[in-house]
Amino acid sequence: MGFFVYFYEMNSDKLKLDIVSFFEAIEKYYGCKTEITEGLFSDYDDLDASLTTWNLSEFELIRSAYRKNGNRFMFEGNKMYYEISGERIIDFKQPGRHKFEFIEQYSESVFRITRIKFDNKY
Repeated sequence: MGFFVYFYEMNSDKLKLDIVSFFEAIEKYYGCKTEITEGLFSDYDDLDASLTTWNLSEFELIRSAYRKNGNRFMFEGNKMYYEISGERIIDFKQPGRHKFEFIEQYSESVFRITRIKFDNKY
């Protein structure tokens, strides 16, 4: 997948493989209700929910892609669009079935956590 080349240069091998695997399999969630919870916080070692600024969005996932210009992973629904910076991802995990979590670092003390939950049909 050539469009992941720049992304590959910016992250560790395990992190890259986990994220690419997620996006290679994301089509199974097309048509599913998708919940994105986004939080801005300032201390990576102490994610305190009460000190985090939160946003919540719900939509049906229509498609996803990687935007090479800007190095962004995209999620799209009807009247909904969300991006994650490929070069700023410092952590990715799957804390539960159909649940995923990305952490991006935007400066020394600014982080964004994106939690994605799919209501899978299966």
